[in-house]
Amino acid sequence: MTETVDEHATRVFADHRELLFSVVYNMLGSVADTEDVLQETWLSWVARHRGRTDEIEHPRAYLVRIAVNQTLARRAVISRRRETYVGTWLPEPLVTDPPAGHGGEDAAAPALRAESVSMAMLVVLETLTPLERAVFVLHEVFGYPHTDIAEILGRSATATRPLAHRAREHVHARRPRCQVDPGVQRRVTEQFLTAQMDGDLAGLLALLATDVTFWSDGGGKQRAALRPVHGRDKVARLITSQVVLSHVPDFGVGYRFVNGDPSALILSAGAPFAVLVLDIDPSTARIKGIYAVANPDKLTRIDT
Repeated sequence: MTETVDEHATRVFADHRELLFSVVYNMLGSVADTEDVLQETWLSWVARHRGRTDEIEHPRAYLVRIAVNQTLARRAVISRRRETYVGTWLPEPLVTDPPAGHGGEDAAAPALRAESVSMAMLVVLETLTPLERAVFVLHEVFGYPHTDIAEILGRSATATRPLAHRAREHVHARRPRCQVDPGVQRRVTEQFLTAQMDGDLAGLLALLATDVTFWSDGGGKQRAALRPVHGRDKVARLITSQVVLSHVPDFGVGYRFVNGDPSALILSAGAPFAVLVLDIDPSTARIKGIYAVANPDKLTRIDT
């Protein structure tokens, strides 16, 4: 049976949806905004098919170009929204079960372990300009050559190369490409939660790097520090005195993969209360970054 124009467009879009989601999410750090961009991309794609009879020779490239430019257009809306955001903004976590065939402490699939989508990397990417981030994601994460990136962005390859160089230097200076063993990640996360629950200041100090930073995102709807807190002593005191878990009703914890890293899903009466992601130095197994997302708007897509 011959496909209709809409059926063909739907099938091709579905074949590329996972790629499009990854590209857009890495550029925005928000699942909700990514879904909106994909909807706009889909509508543009369908309109293109309905309006013309000739076949698109390279649908993947065409769809990526639409999605990237829709994403760049959306950055202005997101920037205005951030101006009124209460406290520190963190990326919306992608929470998944352990990859098939892996236990919670085993190595994750390379795709899920990709540092490009880690919470720590996404925080660094937020410091780039929208164009720098687009070029970095397309080139460093997805391997697009500069000629293709130039075509996607409607610029020359000569103009995109300096963007790529600045973005790469900026990111690598703040986020060296190294990852901790998933088993170590899980063990340190468990030790951290135990010390926090027990109010064990000495135990926390032993786990934290000297220059550790604590980020918490409550969006003005949950208790959270309004600004990042730096330094081992300050972070440990804050965690044991103010940001405690003992006040969470019917507290529970599950260990899930968050943006590819073994992390903790904090539950209250069986519902998501917060996501905790630790950034661990692989050479020392000490915690150099703590990311706590408690804004309920960013937890609605998590299945428990």
